[in-house]
Amino acid sequence: MTPPLNPPATLKSARTRAQIVAAAMELFRENGYERTTMRAIAAKAGVSVGNAYYYFSSKEELIQGFYDDLAESHAAECASLFAGTTDFADRLRGALLRWLDVARPYHEFAGQLFATAARPDNPLSPFHQASSAPRDAAIGIYRTLVDGASVRVGSELAGTLPELLWLYHLGIVLHWVHDTSPGTARTRLLVEHTVPMIERLVRLSRLPVIRPLAKQTVELVGLLRRP
Repeated sequence: MTPPLNPPATLKSARTRAQIVAAAMELFRENGYERTTMRAIAAKAGVSVGNAYYYFSSKEELIQGFYDDLAESHAAECASLFAGTTDFADRLRGALLRWLDVARPYHEFAGQLFATAARPDNPLSPFHQASSAPRDAAIGIYRTLVDGASVRVGSELAGTLPELLWLYHLGIVLHWVHDTSPGTARTRLLVEHTVPMIERLVRLSRLPVIRPLAKQTVELVGLLRRP
């Protein structure tokens, strides 16, 4: 007999983990990241403190769990988008706007998180080694975007383009964090106006006159990756 794909214990564990992350996000929004304790998170989630620490050894690790969940939700939203179009601009615009939709409930908390994550030595920084899993997942979304797009990319740029698009994504996120317009309309406007520019640059990457610049860009990204 074939065992069930999702044994009850696994489902229960996933639900408990999700409860703890949801409780933490609510308390972070209400009380701030620094003032929220693991004990308060456990009480809000309806689990013991020991159980909370079983799933997350610290608040930083809990935020990493939030990053993972956000990346997973974004990937799921992008999967249906990518299935419907091969147009590079449509895929890029849709991926960015879908991230804004997925992250919308956390906009108020994002400013508090940014104040902590902006410190280079903080594990919550998107560039820190501790954030490698959600970072790789996010870059993977843009790799899928590029691989399935009909646009032809210059050979020098092709391998690095997903990472460059992720860096562009971070720029959009930074603007979103500070965006006080209703419904973060200014960030959406920024997406609409910059995506055609990005597409044009990608298309130009195949031209001989642009290829040396593309090569220098790739070399720069390689230098920045070094510890």
